Amino acid sequence: MRSIIAGAALLTAAFANADITVEHYKGTTTLAQVPEKIVTFDIASLDTLDFLGVQVVGLPQDFVPSHLSHYEGDEYTSVGSLFEPNYEVVASLQPDLIITANRSLRVHDDLAKIAPAIDLTVWVDEENPSFLGQFGKMSRALGQAVGKEAAVDQQLEVIQSKVEATRALADDAGNALIVLTNGGKVNAYGPGSRFGWIHDELNVKPVIEDVEAASHGDPISFEFILEHNPDYLFVLDRDGAINPDNAAAKATLDNDLIKATKAYQNGNIVYLNSTNWYIVMNGLGAVEQMVDEIHSALE
Repeated sequence: MRSIIAGAALLTAAFANADITVEHYKGTTTLAQVPEKIVTFDIASLDTLDFLGVQVVGLPQDFVPSHLSHYEGDEYTSVGSLFEPNYEVVASLQPDLIITANRSLRVHDDLAKIAPAIDLTVWVDEENPSFLGQFGKMSRALGQAVGKEAAVDQQLEVIQSKVEATRALADDAGNALIVLTNGGKVNAYGPGSRFGWIHDELNVKPVIEDVEAASHGDPISFEFILEHNPDYLFVLDRDGAINPDNAAAKATLDNDLIKATKAYQNGNIVYLNSTNWYIVMNGLGAVEQMVDEIHSALE
């Protein structure tokens, strides 16, 4: 019996010390062990790590959203911006893992010279048309890197269940237009766009199939919105995402043309959490909240 227990202990130790090979956007990275000192330049990964209860030692503190404000504390080190690392500070932390993604993709190779690095960029193109599929893939890669694969899979199952419930509501909910306000201007987004997974994967019917063609790729007018007259207007406030004190979407859309739309008259102008949609974009906590927002709007 003792020999069996001893053998099991040795086997467990061997697995604990086994290399971890992680496939990511930039290729494959091998980690000697589960990392203890993590630096992230990706707010979505920070959101996921926070959800998983995994600590980081460094991050771009000036870009932390309010729901992650505890990472602004002195116990964490600011390592530059989302786009421009402070390489000396990163090196001084002697990290076991560096995480990059969409905004820091350009500097990934330079950071990888300091420590093992993975890039968790989520992209959508003709070969990879599913945002949720890419989000799941990169979430699993991060879970694998930090030894939290089971917890990631469990949360992805929760999100998938909510996605399916939202799709069921969308079948009879009418159509929608997604707009982003910025400095008094309004841009529309349709299927296949940055926020288009509302249509593509949550099955909310677009009021315009080809927004870029309809708007010539330019900011749209309030007359444009009234002309197409959506049942729902999903609104993202870029000003508020960058600086919550400057949220201006409601003021921008406070006019008689918008008030004449079906969306306004039926109480279906929905101001989404712009920080999640514009800054975080994908994270285990954030994506669940994003799906919840659409579900609640359609109920």
